[in-house]
Amino acid sequence: MDKLLDKLNNMQKEAVLQTEGAVLLLAGAGSGKTRVLTHRIAYLIQKGVRPFNILAITFTNKAAKEMKERVTNICEEGNQVLVSTFHSLCVRILRRDIDKIGYTNRFTIYDADDAERLIKEIMKEYKINDDLLSPKSVINEISRQKDKLITATTYAQNVSGDFRKKLIADIYRAYEDRLKSNNSLDFDDLIFKTIQLFANNTDVLDYYQERFKYIMVDEYQDTSTSQYTLVKMLCNKYKNICVVGDDDQSIYGWRGADINNILDFEKDFKGAKVIKLEQNYRSSKVILDAANSVIKNNFGRKDKSLWTENNEGSLINYEKCNSDKEEANFIANTILNKIKDGYDYKDFAILYRTNSLSRILEEQLVFLSIPYKLYGGVNFYGRKEIKDIISYLKILENPSDDISLKRIINVPKRGIGDASILKASEYAQENNISLLEALANADKIEGLGRKTKAVSDFYSLIEKFIEKSKSLSIADLIDYILEETGYIEELRKEDTEEAYGRISNLEEFVSKAVEYEENIENEEESLTSFLEEISLVADIDNMEEGDNVVTLMTLHSSKGLEFPVVFIVGFEEGIFPTYRALTSPNPSDIEEERRLLYVGITRAKQELFITNAKSRLQHGRYISNAPSSFFKEIPTHLLNIKEKENKPKSFSFKIEESESSYRPTPKYKPNIAAYTKREIPAPKNVVLDFTVGDMVRHFKFGVGKVLKIDPAGADYEVTIEFENLGVKKLMANLSKLKKA
Repeated sequence: MDKLLDKLNNMQKEAVLQTEGAVLLLAGAGSGKTRVLTHRIAYLIQKGVRPFNILAITFTNKAAKEMKERVTNICEEGNQVLVSTFHSLCVRILRRDIDKIGYTNRFTIYDADDAERLIKEIMKEYKINDDLLSPKSVINEISRQKDKLITATTYAQNVSGDFRKKLIADIYRAYEDRLKSNNSLDFDDLIFKTIQLFANNTDVLDYYQERFKYIMVDEYQDTSTSQYTLVKMLCNKYKNICVVGDDDQSIYGWRGADINNILDFEKDFKGAKVIKLEQNYRSSKVILDAANSVIKNNFGRKDKSLWTENNEGSLINYEKCNSDKEEANFIANTILNKIKDGYDYKDFAILYRTNSLSRILEEQLVFLSIPYKLYGGVNFYGRKEIKDIISYLKILENPSDDISLKRIINVPKRGIGDASILKASEYAQENNISLLEALANADKIEGLGRKTKAVSDFYSLIEKFIEKSKSLSIADLIDYILEETGYIEELRKEDTEEAYGRISNLEEFVSKAVEYEENIENEEESLTSFLEEISLVADIDNMEEGDNVVTLMTLHSSKGLEFPVVFIVGFEEGIFPTYRALTSPNPSDIEEERRLLYVGITRAKQELFITNAKSRLQHGRYISNAPSSFFKEIPTHLLNIKEKENKPKSFSFKIEESESSYRPTPKYKPNIAAYTKREIPAPKNVVLDFTVGDMVRHFKFGVGKVLKIDPAGADYEVTIEFENLGVKKLMANLSKLKKA
């Protein structure tokens, strides 16, 4: 047991040894909280606690997987501990007992897109115009109410006199009714319905209280009202609750996180032990001094200060650029120069306050052939072609899922238009049956006319898929659906790069199914759990640490990650902090912006660059923003301040709408040399089996002759002459070029 504690510092040891009662671990950025949690779990097991009685809750699947692996490496029995996200835990509970609140355990989980489609459908039926009330605003309001555990009935009782909220209340009631008739839950329901299940079934709650006698919650500062309530219910019997968090990193208030959950922990759990983990193992002293100097300006926080035994480190580079293009050029060229010094592309992260700032950065990275990956775009499982096939699978699993059925009833096109779908939907509602059951009676639906055969044929196709799903593996079932529907054939007919990219995505989806089934334990539940897993995956869960690419992401997405070199861009008043926070009457809004900066600073291990621009193109016009007011909170002795010398000679300004918004007309010529390509280093991990003059084969274009090979960051750009297609430039590794 002593060996288990050998590599822990004194405060970490105290955290591991404090196993009973309520414990709050205030864990600063980079303080080794995952190590503490995993060692604490191992210590509990060595002490005699059954792994079956331990629950660890994280916020991402990636974090859960990492924690499970680390616990198992320390203690073999650790693989029996349930390490789960909030939503995965609730799905597990609901699959077992949701029948007690009126659903079947083969329920479908709707993502944000599915939920919005259903809201749009209801609004159309209610004849509510999008200009009066946007579907997105409705779903956001419903989500907020569910997080506060407010039902549709209660919400309707509290909106007297507010016309807009009365409309939302009507939609909320209809939405809940439709979800139930579809045997479906949205993402917020996973926690909301679990709490309802516990509240109305004390025997179920007692079972899980007995099951989870020791509970640990990571990132506690990010918990919402519903998550807090769930944890409180589960730990109420044995009261062995250990939460780990950092109030200085609470940055998700806009999506329901309540910082008071961590600030009031000692009030909620009387006699709680508070242990501070303040030693940072990640960053240099300069970076930590800057982070501490910024965050101490917040009032709503617990007193603590990060320190480290790491070296002093480089000063923080503050780059004042003349334009957003100059800013992007500076960042891209800084990366190239550091690559020559021995860094890898994966060592760099470019962080920004809003996704809109990524465009010009991406353009410059592409221009200089710097490989990168953008996070926060369309999730793999959110891409159209993937969602289409998932919808087919959902119908096989839950035939009551009308939203999934409507998505694919005419995909690929089979002549079933909106009018026919409306006729079938009306028939289903009139007869109180699902849409799929209505399609089985196509000949009885008035108004279908010559579309009756197409509808009947589609129903027969779904019946065939349902039958095949009983005997085929998931991967084979997906292949069968793609073949029988003609989905792949339709994409091939398009004959575009985008279509071939979609085919590649579908092939990757099949590979995911193969990989999943290789690791599945219960074959009978394979399709159910497969759909469950992909519905709960987050974009950041797909982040491959082995990818040698520059990372682009929002500051919010970066929490929990670390990089040797970090760029924080757009450090300007109105962007960071945002205009909304600056004008908000609530001081907590500006404090959350400051916490977001604290998170950004503490992502950096060795070097930090902060950049801004005097002129930036926003919303179609050039804007001049002052440097961020947060800048003065970083001590000047920690900064290396640079200002571009090639300043604009003169501008003529046309004032539009406000004094802070103008469209400058430059009277100088841009410095083209500043954007000239630099020498690109050869890729480290790409080996070619051909050279200039060889014949190579491309999967689509056939055989061609290699005219030129140029380094292009993480790949080679190959110029090839094809006999019938002329000269094309392709990426060697990406295009899977092989010597013919």
